[in-house]
Amino acid sequence: MNIHLHIERLVLDGLPIGAHQGRLVQAAMEAELSRLLAAGAAPDSFGHGFAVPSVRTDPVQLRGDATPRDIGAQVAQAVHGGIRK
Repeated sequence: MNIHLHIERLVLDGLPIGAHQGRLVQAAMEAELSRLLAAGAAPDSFGHGFAVPSVRTDPVQLRGDATPRDIGAQVAQAVHGGIRK
């Protein structure tokens, strides 16, 4: 399965990161979400393309020492759960 993931806008409020780290969070999120979808965790309907204006997720609980990579992976897992609903 070929996956092309495009996140036009990512809004994450209240994160314990600096403004320059936002791109690191987004890159980690895209990588983890792509990995989850490529691993067969995508709904069958994704084979024909899929687009949504927004995704609601369950709250993400971050550890105090979470890195931008950790944050991106956790957000991706929450988003993945949201699109599977």
